Amino acid sequence: MKVHSVELLISAVHPKQYPSGGRPEIALAGRSNVGKSSLINKILNRKSIARISQKPGKTQTLNFYKVNDSFIFVDVPGYGYAKVSKKQKETWGPMIETYMTKRPYLKAVILIVDARRPPTNDDQMMYDWLKHFGIPVIVAATKADKIKKSQYSKALQAVKTTLDMEESDRLILFSAQSGTGKDDLWKAILSYV
Repeated sequence: MKVHSVELLISAVHPKQYPSGGRPEIALAGRSNVGKSSLINKILNRKSIARISQKPGKTQTLNFYKVNDSFIFVDVPGYGYAKVSKKQKETWGPMIETYMTKRPYLKAVILIVDARRPPTNDDQMMYDWLKHFGIPVIVAATKADKIKKSQYSKALQAVKTTLDMEESDRLILFSAQSGTGKDDLWKAILSYV
């Protein structure tokens, strides 16, 4: 997909701050330091629309990015390990849950996992939680450039098995470095918007 324009609309913490307009939304969720910001920057062809940090937990709000004036990506705070206070992390759960369960414009969630290892317990809980609420899931296994091509099939199978993925959910191997999976990820996203 050709990305002509990207605009950060707002960094929100409460529903009253969410943007209006009724555009379809795709949320991006994953552990802190799994490569969520790198994935966003790669698929949007921008170097730093989403801030990348060596310090896990940089995203602390719901960041709404309008893409091509037609739909919105919503970057949510990472779960699991993050270098922020416990009190700060405790606010993220309700903020994310409120957004994902109450937002009528949310069409799907891209769950980002690390292709180099099986999904964590936190990844499994997030996948199960999304399925419980009937939210469509696209799983993106990032950092594909860090494993050998001969290991791709094994890595994808580990993700499918660990998450106990439903057949209808898409699983895409992705690399922000090489661009592997970028076109497939766009096809999956566009099927929801």
